[in-house]
Amino acid sequence: MTTVPPEDAKSRQQAPAIVCYNVESVPRRNEAFIEAWRAELSVVDTVIVKPRDASTFRVPAGYGFRILSVEGSQVGDLNLWNANNLSERFFSGKTRQLHASHVTRGDRLWTNIPNMRPMATITYDSLEWYGWDEDGGGVHDVIGTRCDPYTNHVLNGVDYHHCCHSNLTRAMAEELNLPAVEVEHHIHDVLNVFMCTGFTLDTHQYFMKASPVRPGDYIEFLADIELLGALSACPGGNCGSSHSDDETPCYPLHVEILKPSDDALAQFHEESLSAYDRTHGLI
Repeated sequence: MTTVPPEDAKSRQQAPAIVCYNVESVPRRNEAFIEAWRAELSVVDTVIVKPRDASTFRVPAGYGFRILSVEGSQVGDLNLWNANNLSERFFSGKTRQLHASHVTRGDRLWTNIPNMRPMATITYDSLEWYGWDEDGGGVHDVIGTRCDPYTNHVLNGVDYHHCCHSNLTRAMAEELNLPAVEVEHHIHDVLNVFMCTGFTLDTHQYFMKASPVRPGDYIEFLADIELLGALSACPGGNCGSSHSDDETPCYPLHVEILKPSDDALAQFHEESLSAYDRTHGLI
């Protein structure tokens, strides 16, 4: 049953939009430090993520990592944890609120409450030029979750084991040497690396379109804390047609672990946990 608009419906709809958080006060890494940190980066390890699969990697605090397109247009789903405490992990919702629906150079990835601190800073993004297209799409979103076998079963009635959720689960099971059912709860909402997404202008539904990423493109991060990461090479390939199947062309991704100079490491400081006293007004 359709509701009847009130007489003042139009005036209610014309209330001014207010950005929820004062983005000017969001803590950011000093640009001079980032420039010095990037000046002498060396690759100390490379992790290969196979198509329709996932791999884990570790990054010491103060080091960095790059996610690279190497053979063809391909998106990836990224999970991050505090390497020393897996209950502290990437919080896509808060990252979205503090920055935007899509992130790029200078933005930071934040951890979950009650930890609430930056865990990685984006130091370079070769797709920064893309900005926002005519459909309202952008690159590197924190609005999608991850393709998963549960939703796929609801929509298509089949079991498909190479969704990003399952890929990440298998990778973590191998990393922690535990059964999949014991690590699945660690898998969380992702940063959709290289994925081009938005909301349709008419129905506001989540959409994807072919990623603009090409071999040689990369996104680079500084590890604000010691990190354990897992990256899935999405079965959707560049997400320009479909996902959760074996029909779309898919390509590997590379993760390079980066060591800065000793001088840059000496200037680095690890981010502290939230200073909120956690009394919640009860004392």
